[in-house]
Amino acid sequence: MQFKTFTQERNYWWILIILLVITFISFLGETIYNTKGEPREAIVAVSMLQQGNWILPESCGGDIPYKPPFFAWCIAAVSLLFGGEVTEFSSRVPSAIAMIILTMVGFRFYSRRASKIVAFAMALITMTAFEVYRAAYACRVDMVLTMFIVTSLYALYHHYERGAKGISWIAILLMSGGVLTKGPIAIILPCLVMGVFYLLRGVGFWRTFAQFVVSGLLACVIPAMWYIAAYQQGGEHFLDLVKEENIDRFLGKMSYESHVNPIHYNFVTVISGMLPYTLLAIFSLFSIKYHSPFHKGERAKELFSRFKRWINKMDDVKLFSLLSLVLIFTFYCIPKSKRSVYLLPIYPFIAYYLTLYIMYLARKGAKSLKVFSWVITSLAIAVVAAIVIIKLGVIPDTIFSGKRAVENIAFLHGLENIELSFVNIALFLSLISMIVISIKNQRGCFHLGIMAIFTILTLYWNFSAYLQPAVLNTKSDYPVAQLIKEIVPEGEVYSFIDDDYLRFYTINFYIGDRVKLFDKELPEKGVLIVGEKDMDLLIEKYEDKYEFASIFRSDRRSCDRRQPIILLQFNQTK
Repeated sequence: MQFKTFTQERNYWWILIILLVITFISFLGETIYNTKGEPREAIVAVSMLQQGNWILPESCGGDIPYKPPFFAWCIAAVSLLFGGEVTEFSSRVPSAIAMIILTMVGFRFYSRRASKIVAFAMALITMTAFEVYRAAYACRVDMVLTMFIVTSLYALYHHYERGAKGISWIAILLMSGGVLTKGPIAIILPCLVMGVFYLLRGVGFWRTFAQFVVSGLLACVIPAMWYIAAYQQGGEHFLDLVKEENIDRFLGKMSYESHVNPIHYNFVTVISGMLPYTLLAIFSLFSIKYHSPFHKGERAKELFSRFKRWINKMDDVKLFSLLSLVLIFTFYCIPKSKRSVYLLPIYPFIAYYLTLYIMYLARKGAKSLKVFSWVITSLAIAVVAAIVIIKLGVIPDTIFSGKRAVENIAFLHGLENIELSFVNIALFLSLISMIVISIKNQRGCFHLGIMAIFTILTLYWNFSAYLQPAVLNTKSDYPVAQLIKEIVPEGEVYSFIDDDYLRFYTINFYIGDRVKLFDKELPEKGVLIVGEKDMDLLIEKYEDKYEFASIFRSDRRSCDRRQPIILLQFNQTK
């Protein structure tokens, strides 16, 4: 019996590994940079390799990094393994690896404390939730930070199970890695969640306080070495940046508005981020009966007492997962700055509870699972039909009009020109196969749920391999960068932006971090990048000192500046 259980777990393990590698590694480099966020992170690794400065390198004409260096270290290390050049692929590998670690550690954690099938389904739901999938494909710090936060929570819980004696050095190292990725939040959240868990499980306040104060301080030791070294290079400017990013951001006192959103924004982003599984939750509202948790005439004190008894009787794993979900979500409702990726650490715990809910629906024979399965299958059929229609070239450009017509036509032509390679055809056929299998196999509610997840996976494969690149590559500033490389093969290129916090990150990445700030350098002559709307301000400020001649104007908006790009040849007047 034990051998059979081990064999089943090993099978789940290898199935997950294979699915994760196909989903998050195979197509990492297909989409070029088309937003300012990814090249902004990648340029830090480029500057590290170019300057040999692994502490606080300067890029984009003198900017220092906004975040600690662990993510850039990872990009640089991967890039060295693949020839020494930072590419779209090498810059996204750290996020993909973090996703794989997050999923596999989560599977192991819940397989030991729930069941293999619960852990397997939880892992599949985690990796196919839209927000998680998107973050795993991005050259951004958020997935690496999420991996450190969630795995440190698992490590701290394991330490509790073993009697909470001494210190969990694994958790300390994981929290240290998180601090070096984005800051102290990687200590605050795990200690907050486990501190409340200890108190609810009857551990004394002072013991709990001492446990997590000591753990938090120890987790600061390794990051402190970098902060001291970075201060020696960056001085007061570095300290001001650290304060703004970690304290002022939380208090809403930043010198500029950064992702300021109301509280309901977090609810909306979780609902959208859990797509397509949010649909299942909505469908289930109409298929099962619910009982109100409130009793008629019950007072607040009685309700609280009943809630307290419910918490006390709750299984430890369920309580730990619930606290991780609720406390992290609540924490991120406090600061004015809110982004969907901040909430990534709660998604594995949502996936766990969603798995339990799916199993409940399956036991009840709820029709919502069947409806959800048919919706996903119908979506897959619609995608197949759309690909065929677009590929046949029967959609005319004239259906598009207005300001975005040029961009939409470019998207359409990108889809029409999808390469019919062996891999793309195989993935397209795999999607058709899943549609056929889903239609033919309608037995068992839980089975339908698993089949829907695998259909979602094949949709993601097709999306990542050729649909997303075909559309998003048309948005990139890469063609402009190639033109600049022809005009200025080496040496500085200059930029002018009417915003102190923005840069032409994509162009700068693709020409090797050669873009300098015109306002700062005031060179005698050269080539200048400017947005169409910023052109008037440039002329107003410098027409008495410089002569400008246009050499290129793009017909689409820049992916970084959101306005068409103009290239100018300039000379300083005497």
